[in-house]
Amino acid sequence: MSRAVLITGATGYVGGRLLHRLEERGDDITCLARTPDNLEPRCRPTTRIVKGDVITGEGLDDAMRGVEVAYFLVHSMGASGNYHRAERTAAQNFADAAARAGVGRIVYLGALGHGPHMSTHLESRQEVGRILRAGPVPVIEFRSSVIIGSGSLSFEMVRALVDRLPVMVWPKWVDTPTQPIGIEDVIEYLVEAAGIPLEDSEVVGIGGTDRVSYGQLLVEYGRARGLRRFFIRVPVLTPRLSSLWLGLVTPVYARVGRELVDGLRAETVVTDDAPAHRFHVRPRGMREQIARALANEDREFAETKWSDAVSSRGQERMRWGGARKGARLVDSRSAFVPVPPEAAFAPIARIGGDAGWYHADWMWDIRGALDLPFGGAGARRGRRDPERVAVGDTVDFWRVEEVEPGYLLRMKAEMALPGRAWLQYEVREVPSGSMIHQTALFDPTGVFGRAYWYAMWPFHQYVFGGTLRSICRLAREEGREREAAGARG
Repeated sequence: MSRAVLITGATGYVGGRLLHRLEERGDDITCLARTPDNLEPRCRPTTRIVKGDVITGEGLDDAMRGVEVAYFLVHSMGASGNYHRAERTAAQNFADAAARAGVGRIVYLGALGHGPHMSTHLESRQEVGRILRAGPVPVIEFRSSVIIGSGSLSFEMVRALVDRLPVMVWPKWVDTPTQPIGIEDVIEYLVEAAGIPLEDSEVVGIGGTDRVSYGQLLVEYGRARGLRRFFIRVPVLTPRLSSLWLGLVTPVYARVGRELVDGLRAETVVTDDAPAHRFHVRPRGMREQIARALANEDREFAETKWSDAVSSRGQERMRWGGARKGARLVDSRSAFVPVPPEAAFAPIARIGGDAGWYHADWMWDIRGALDLPFGGAGARRGRRDPERVAVGDTVDFWRVEEVEPGYLLRMKAEMALPGRAWLQYEVREVPSGSMIHQTALFDPTGVFGRAYWYAMWPFHQYVFGGTLRSICRLAREEGREREAAGARG
């Protein structure tokens, strides 16, 4: 059964995933966005976007018109100034507009937390819930702990700490109990909340099946990634010092880091799970949450066009070390060839084996020789067919992971590496020819993986740059041969 829903925060981590889930259900969706141009490419054409702002109240009445369920998924923690006042104002504006429009219910995602060490951030999230519930429109207020999912702020902080630091300090707040929940489970709660019977407002604590410490999250992520880490206990490390430390080694800047760490001092566990039993969601445990986050990240990234990871215009010079896509490191470059896609893809389909790598084959031979003593595949496996490749084929020390003839070839490295590596070629038709995109991508394991990438960067520039130039030369020759054959025919 489709419903008319309003989503605020659709450009955010949770809101964006909820938007796609509700679009798949066929709901009649309206989104409120300060910058509609940023949201429009992420939506289906059927989704209505209203320009507005919950803090100023702009556009709220228009967005609420005809809405049955209104999702409040915005926060202002990263904003400048007094974000607590901004969140209170936003909540009051939202509740008032929902009442004027006769909205059936409000669904809000807040935060768990109790005890003497409640942070200002957690208190603000819970105050927003109280403001919403004080209005005449019934509210389902979910309170969650750490959300685990590829791209979530908490998960990215865990990843950065464990990936980059072989030795970490372990302040007292790392032992605080928490009850992490997977992003997929959060979305299912939010979706089900639109239709569950509701007579009055209620607060629903949600969490996974495991009550653990933040430190156990770090250890489990390291186990899932095959990283052994050492911890040094320290008697005290203030939120301010911790946030500055996080700012050095994670993508979280100091202010947000301070708020997050301050919140970690309070217990964030579900104290009353009876309300959550009304829902059909069966939350996962911490180990499965992390495993699914890593697997979903691989799937989501594989579905993107890797050449879009950086701005690749012609042979634009990249900065040292390439670009970053999450935790991954990317060397992406492009070149135009005045031939159709079939001719541009032909040398790509023949790469490796007896045909070689078209440039600096001696360096590939050396890399293959060095690979064998460390248990790698070496470079002597060749390939099954000199002209065609299929998923599962070996190409020297690569394994074909995906292939679309005339368009795409992606290979995963089976050489000995401190991480995982892929090499991908995409061909796109453009006016007067084709663009060939070559992307080398590396998912490093720990600090040694990152050191390996940067140490190999000069060699990558020589090898991959020369390989792409050679592919373009061969593509032009292929194009001329096909033109000649067509003329003779």
